[in-house]
Amino acid sequence: MIRAVGLAGCLVLASCQGRGPAGDQAAGAPPPTVVEHVSDGSVVTVDHPEQFPLVTATEHDAAPQLNVTGVVSPDVSRAVPVVSLASGRVVDLRARLGDDVHQGQVLLRIRSPDIASAFSGYRKAVADELLTRAQLARSKDLFDHGAIAKKDLEAAEDAESKAVVDVDTGADLLKTLGVDPSHEPTSVVDVVAPVSGVITEQNVTNAAGVKTLDNSPNLFTISDLSHVWIICDVYERDVPMVHLDDTAEIRLNAFPDKVLRGRVSNIGPALDPSIRTAKVRIEVVNPGYMRLGMFVTATFHGSAMQSLAVVPASAILHLHDREWVYVSAGSGRFQRVEIVSGAQLPGDLQEVRSGLRPGQRVVLKALVLQSTVEQ
Repeated sequence: MIRAVGLAGCLVLASCQGRGPAGDQAAGAPPPTVVEHVSDGSVVTVDHPEQFPLVTATEHDAAPQLNVTGVVSPDVSRAVPVVSLASGRVVDLRARLGDDVHQGQVLLRIRSPDIASAFSGYRKAVADELLTRAQLARSKDLFDHGAIAKKDLEAAEDAESKAVVDVDTGADLLKTLGVDPSHEPTSVVDVVAPVSGVITEQNVTNAAGVKTLDNSPNLFTISDLSHVWIICDVYERDVPMVHLDDTAEIRLNAFPDKVLRGRVSNIGPALDPSIRTAKVRIEVVNPGYMRLGMFVTATFHGSAMQSLAVVPASAILHLHDREWVYVSAGSGRFQRVEIVSGAQLPGDLQEVRSGLRPGQRVVLKALVLQSTVEQ
């Protein structure tokens, strides 16, 4: 009898302890989620998969789209070299790399011995022409009086003609060097900008020696940046999607919200043997903020429609500059799959260009599952 009463008291005490505040809370709360990591790191297993609702990827017809990276480059057809026809030493450098210059602006001054040599040759030619002109006049007078033969007159006429050619040649050389033949020249030559634009290359410094048009590099290169090229690398498998005169959308990494449009003007005839890409050139009107060397993303749109998967935007996980979804693998298992997303659609939906097929089931809120995995 005493044993029975004691056993009943123990049961009542245990029951009272189980009905305390802590006991009621434990009984009502959902059990904690336990995540099991599989060795490959892309598959996780959870004990309570009902906490992560799934959604089925629907189907959407859209034109194929190709995104490639590119670099802003100068239009070489709008690049003009600056050269000097006189050799010597730079005594005054008035322009630098990156400067905006206008046509006729003095870029540098060169002290050159070529000026003195050219002017000396010009003066000698002028003196010789004066002498041959006087000899021709005298020969004509003698021929009229029968003192010389006609051949002597013809020789004097020929000498005068050659002397005039020498004078014209010497004058043209001085004008080419920037010297007025009618004035006594100095030994300094001004090199001016042949066109207006931006200096995109500089190969001369102050006090540097300058050679003429032999194998020496150009002093400057002036480029008109009102139109620029976008040079893109397109992989071999994607080349059929690009055609001449196609329109491409251009987004600069520095200005991702601004969309420009360009025209495909050239597709490289040869592939890079190391990375198997073709160079594609896009011509774009520069609105003023495009700078040489900027990275861009060029988007090409195909003409034929294709079927794409569509999921809620919350099902896409943005992690380490890449995009992922968690695809249901059954039995509380989810596989993280990398995708390439497309355009935003009404209703907070988003296209999936690759990595997912219509009909596959994915976790509705990928970020919630990722947070659980990282705990």
